[in-house]
Amino acid sequence: MGVTEPMAEGLQPGESPDWWIYRGTGRPMYDIDLTRILPPPPPWRDYGGTPPASDGPPPDDDGESVRRLGSEFHLTEQHIDPHELDMVNASLYLRRPLLLTGKPGVGKSALAYRIARELRLGRVLKWSISTHTTLTSGLYRYDAIGRLQAAAASQHQSGDPEESPIGDFIHLGPLGTAFLPRKLPRVLLIDELDKSESDLPNNLLSIFEDGEFVIDELARVRHSAGEMTVHTADPNGTATVTDGRVRCHAFPIVIMTSNGEREFPPAFLRRALQLEIKDPNVEQLAAMVANHLLDQEGRHRDDLVREFVERSRAEGGIPADRLLDAVYLATSGAYKPDGVAWPRLIDSLWHRLSTGG
Repeated sequence: MGVTEPMAEGLQPGESPDWWIYRGTGRPMYDIDLTRILPPPPPWRDYGGTPPASDGPPPDDDGESVRRLGSEFHLTEQHIDPHELDMVNASLYLRRPLLLTGKPGVGKSALAYRIARELRLGRVLKWSISTHTTLTSGLYRYDAIGRLQAAAASQHQSGDPEESPIGDFIHLGPLGTAFLPRKLPRVLLIDELDKSESDLPNNLLSIFEDGEFVIDELARVRHSAGEMTVHTADPNGTATVTDGRVRCHAFPIVIMTSNGEREFPPAFLRRALQLEIKDPNVEQLAAMVANHLLDQEGRHRDDLVREFVERSRAEGGIPADRLLDAVYLATSGAYKPDGVAWPRLIDSLWHRLSTGG
């Protein structure tokens, strides 16, 4: 594959700056210990939460990274825009959220999964945003009705209502789970932030700046129950919360995506690093296809990749996953491309996504 992206100034092909930790390939880096090679945070981004003594590695992603990124590793540093690597690594060092903008389908959310897999940070915590999303819904949910039902069931069975611990009915959301005190940072994907109500970005500033939040229902009983076990956003996950306060130790790697459908408040933009994800070129798309799909001879379909790029330019942008759809049909053996039906199917697969047709 050729290389069309410019290398960082002053570097030769194959070289990269010494300060880069993340390299953009998505290949797990088994020979590094992030807690040792990542410098301490700036004093104004040091939050001091205490990880539990039993703190282990982050939860496995249960195959999600393979589904998102593929099982092969054909993407190299030369395929990645050096500005993207600069900004991701700056976010790591500065403990700042990273706001990604770009067209739908250019791979914004995939960046979170590449970071998590490459730095071996486990399962990505994904918070999908809608018009009904609130800050509290991302932090935690208290199931008051469930607690009442549990007490009623206990009274029905024994004649004496027995209250279950309140922590049994606290469920941390993806945002709240990301800020639990851990030795290693979690990767938090806040997807399609531009769908939110206007006040959510500004509301996020408090936890991004303070690195902590309070669970009011636990804070009210802290004198009688200082430590409480709650559920987390990880499957079957639990965590201990002290005095109703969650304070991070390693600030999470926060990746926020936007399709450019709205402007964000200046105060929010000042506290986040920003990166525009550009349309992938031929070499990047070919590497992406090779990560997921090769034909029976172990080759990827360069002809389809180049045709897709030309069509995408003509149509004003087509999501890259439509290329994977076409390559799968062409290489899986399920469909036999021919000279009549195949072009018609490609036209349907690669038609620009719009309500106007």
